[in-house]
Amino acid sequence: MASTNGAVSGRQVEAQAHVGEAAAPLKYVVEEENRALVGAIGRPRRVLDVGCGVGLNGAAAKRKGARVTGIEIASQTADRARQVLDEVLPIDITSDASVEQGLAGRTFDLMLFGDVLEHVVDPAAVLRRLLAYLEPEGHAIVSLPNVAAWTVRLGMIGGKFEYEQSGILDSTHLRFFTRDTAQGLCEAVGLEVLRVELNPMLVRAAKKLILSTYIDTRSGEPLDPTLLRTTLSYKAYQAILRPLEDLVAERAPGLLAFQNVIVARKPPVARKLSLTVGMLTMDEEESVAAMIGEIRRVAPDAQILCVDSSMKDNTPQIAEKLGARVLRQVPPRGHGPAMELLMYEAAAQSDLLIYLDCDFTYPVDMIPVIRTMAEDERVDVVNCARTRRKPTAMPVPNFLANRGFAALAHAMHGIPTCDVHSGMRAYRSSVIRAFEFDGEGDALPIDTLLFPAKSGYRVVELPIAYNERVGASKLRKLAGTVWTFIRLARALPVGRRLGDHYDVR
Repeated sequence: MASTNGAVSGRQVEAQAHVGEAAAPLKYVVEEENRALVGAIGRPRRVLDVGCGVGLNGAAAKRKGARVTGIEIASQTADRARQVLDEVLPIDITSDASVEQGLAGRTFDLMLFGDVLEHVVDPAAVLRRLLAYLEPEGHAIVSLPNVAAWTVRLGMIGGKFEYEQSGILDSTHLRFFTRDTAQGLCEAVGLEVLRVELNPMLVRAAKKLILSTYIDTRSGEPLDPTLLRTTLSYKAYQAILRPLEDLVAERAPGLLAFQNVIVARKPPVARKLSLTVGMLTMDEEESVAAMIGEIRRVAPDAQILCVDSSMKDNTPQIAEKLGARVLRQVPPRGHGPAMELLMYEAAAQSDLLIYLDCDFTYPVDMIPVIRTMAEDERVDVVNCARTRRKPTAMPVPNFLANRGFAALAHAMHGIPTCDVHSGMRAYRSSVIRAFEFDGEGDALPIDTLLFPAKSGYRVVELPIAYNERVGASKLRKLAGTVWTFIRLARALPVGRRLGDHYDVR
């Protein structure tokens, strides 16, 4: 079942006064999670939810580990939001003084603008005012109703452009946006638009019928704006029908979108980045001390982070004695969960993560080269490819399998890579936090390459040497193969097919 509107300012949830002896129909605006917006949140650290309503979108960010500050000026609505967010501030977003007083000394790595900018006279000024508190490379997600939706167009063909209690033509909307003008607004204030998501206008077109079935607006009682989303029909719609709606709407977004959701960021600038060098370790007693020594040689200022998944030898003790930070994954849960832990811990500590295996198969001397690419060329992800040509140290079956997986990724996702399983990559921490990577199962490097590449980030593939291994291989070939196919298929709905924008050097 569809709702009538996304989460909007609490000003719209206030009931109308009674007229005479009989109660007039009450204004009812559904508060729901903005599904496209919530899906783009990732795992940020500090979130500002502007016009947070009762806090549903911000609560989704909080469930992902963020500290969430809401802005809401309607007192009753703000009181509800305070029950689910860390704090809610009564800031007037149209006032420089109010914003400065409320946010002085704060920064955020993600800002949410969930259907709020259409309610102000100068949306660009509001964005500029608040983006001053967005940290470098921080993200903003801006949701705006689509005035070019087919329902509005159909009404205009019939000579109608009538304001309503809620929805695209809400009577409190002061500005109207299409997909292009929503994107243009973000670009005009200096944001780099990464991609545009949407919430569909299909089942939602029947909102009046749906509300008349589930909501009695003449009861005279205060109406809970979250009531509809608690019904079994709404939950079934979200689980079963909504994914199909998304697929259909993506074929004609300008016509079939109810809301356009712009995912953007402050563009990276050339600057020095704090660095974490990460390694997954499992019985690496033979190599860990020498690896740490080599990392210190080429990156003396880097933090070294190890995620260790064994209790059979002294690898973690050796690493800690040499100044590395060690996190234990005991009992072992596999490569994927260990990599997930490594990436998010590194992203919480520094600006850049470069990870490599702890067995000397990957060239430590490439770390300064990769770091320079991120710092000076503003590259977001560096995929170090072993298999441009067959390395002497790699068995033929492994080489053929890797090239086969890469060819499949190219065919399915448009990414002209030759190595989707590389054990040496670099990631800006802001990019890691922009996604919610699920490490359960093997082959997580599929997701951590495809998701950024298809979502508008600059990914460069750099050929490297591949050397003989020190110690035994921990590769789980069968599980890795099965999970590779699973992850390649699951990544299909993410972002957009890439085409030729993947930079291969």
